[in-house]
Amino acid sequence: MALSASLIPVSSITTISLAFATRKPPTLPSLSSPFKGSLKKLNSTPCGYTVTLRVQHRRPLSVVNKAASAPAPAAGVRFRLDNLGPQPGSRKKAKRKGRGISAGQGASCGFGMRGQKSRSGPGVRKGFEGGQMPLYRRIPKLRGIAGGMHAGLPKYVHVNLRDIEDAKFQEGEEVSLETLKEKGVINPSGRERKLPLKILGEGELSKKLTFKARAFSTSAKEKLESVGRSLTVLPGRKKWVKPSVAKNLARAEEYFAKKRAAAAASEPASA
Repeated sequence: MALSASLIPVSSITTISLAFATRKPPTLPSLSSPFKGSLKKLNSTPCGYTVTLRVQHRRPLSVVNKAASAPAPAAGVRFRLDNLGPQPGSRKKAKRKGRGISAGQGASCGFGMRGQKSRSGPGVRKGFEGGQMPLYRRIPKLRGIAGGMHAGLPKYVHVNLRDIEDAKFQEGEEVSLETLKEKGVINPSGRERKLPLKILGEGELSKKLTFKARAFSTSAKEKLESVGRSLTVLPGRKKWVKPSVAKNLARAEEYFAKKRAAAAASEPASA
């Protein structure tokens, strides 16, 4: 019910005006969080109160890798935990796949949509060409690879007659693996230190020497035997065979020995 101005006494109006004048403004809660709005809008106070905002400017959190940014220690400086770190550019951030199309490698992660290579699992083996003859079977094989890698490795230390002539051997001396090492003709190293000696027939020999080797080439054997040189073929290390195979080899050797003896006995009788 509205009251007219004539019915309200003057003393009451004075009391109401004093009450509004002496009324304290309400206290606002403190804004401790960073304020991201516009302060110009808060300056206008239509209600007659003055609002004071305290905006705290917080520094952004930044993690600094001291080890990576630390300069390389100079000469004579000891390594410590604060100056150790990888070289700049050696550590790169891994590519994140399957984390959304905006990352560049989302969805199919760069493997495409269909096909065997896009499925999970091991995929195809190396060298597989879909069933056609692969490249490693089309090309010709080098020596020693088709029959095993050991097939192409040398089995002897080769020395020619020309090298023996230049080694200044004296008359009647022995030519063997040890004497050739002493004269400096050969200097085997690595795997060749366990290999036997083989004499090759390139060159001529004018001195009378005795030879001891594991093998002689055909030309070397003809040249040395024609001038009356002494040749000694050293026995090699026997290859290991199974006992059953060794038994069969012994029986075969005995059989052929009997045949050779019978052939030798029949020759004088026929003569």
